Amino acid sequence: MSISSAPDDQPKVSESPLAFATANKLVNRLCAVVFLEWLGAGALLPLLPIYLRDRGASTTLVGATMASFFLAGLLCQFPAGKLSDKFGRKPVLVGGLLAYALASLAYLLPMSTYSFLVLRFIQGGAAGSVEVASLALLSSAIPIARRGSASSKIYSAQFSGIAIGPLLGTIAGIAHMGLLFIITAVLCGVAAIPVLTSSTIDAHDARDQPTGKLEKIKATPALVGAILAAVALGTVFGAYESCWSLLLHSRGATIVEIGLSWTFFSVPYVVFVRAGGWAADKYDRRYLALGGLTFAMVFCALWPYINSLYFLVAGGFIEAIGSSMALPSIQGLLTQQRKTEELGRVQGLYSTGQTAAIALSASFAGALFGINRAFPFVITAAIGSVLLLFVALKWRSVIGKASDLPGQAAAVD
Repeated sequence: MSISSAPDDQPKVSESPLAFATANKLVNRLCAVVFLEWLGAGALLPLLPIYLRDRGASTTLVGATMASFFLAGLLCQFPAGKLSDKFGRKPVLVGGLLAYALASLAYLLPMSTYSFLVLRFIQGGAAGSVEVASLALLSSAIPIARRGSASSKIYSAQFSGIAIGPLLGTIAGIAHMGLLFIITAVLCGVAAIPVLTSSTIDAHDARDQPTGKLEKIKATPALVGAILAAVALGTVFGAYESCWSLLLHSRGATIVEIGLSWTFFSVPYVVFVRAGGWAADKYDRRYLALGGLTFAMVFCALWPYINSLYFLVAGGFIEAIGSSMALPSIQGLLTQQRKTEELGRVQGLYSTGQTAAIALSASFAGALFGINRAFPFVITAAIGSVLLLFVALKWRSVIGKASDLPGQAAAVD
């Protein structure tokens, strides 16, 4: 991929009350879309491995099927962003939602166990495409002065679905997985309705961009630093994906306690990410992002040395505050001073970097846990900390406060 220098600064403009209200309406629509999609996806997640085993899939195939979700995200997120830059966010959003819905229904069909791997791959690509297009559309509509708060609403909606969905799945139980697949498909279909019918989404879509060759992406220090921050966070998340439940199990935790620990970890992303969005619009985003991620790295390194099971179960709530507070600031730095026709690919690069880090970290963290329980947590925290040093170097010349940026709309009081 070719890169070139950043665009020239432009004079400041103001955001009219009408534009303010219209942009907020768009954010609310996107929140509903994201919540409904992840509510359905979250309902399937806890029980899907068991369902696959009951249908005859081997343990190896179950693992490969679950991993294919991340692999699809890795392969599809940047192409989805490029498509959204060239043809519009709306087609990518609708296509991703419908693909997820159809793949969910396909689980009900009589098919070989290897087909599950393909269906989960489709779901991963669809979910990644919806995420990239949603954030690109938001960045197109919201001025940088309010982008932290706006992106925090999207993250809050996403993690609300992730937190509530598993509870619905647990209530339904493995005996009613067929009903869960249907509900998931219906939720994704319903989520597509506001995308198809919203004049607000139409007004902010990028479909009016030239359909010829896209301009080269501008590799600014803000962009490079944000992608490195995503990789650092993904490195830690990968270790948790593979080893968190194993660590709790080694401390004698029950299945219920392990499940509760994941719930406690998710709650800050619903609550504190909104505070992080507010802070990102008021203060220096560089310090907020680096401070929150450093907080997360410290806790990651400490977990294997904490013997209290109760603190391990509930402590994830504290650890997640750091990364949840950092996310809106990273989004702001990622997208500041970007052209509309770049935003899909920028979001695709960000998501691809994070997904790749999660997949790579998860793949070696399990082996490290077998050698020593502390290794995956300490080593990934160390890798993440080194990456944050490079992030700090990249961001040292970047304007951190939204109010100091030229060429951006000012928020309406």
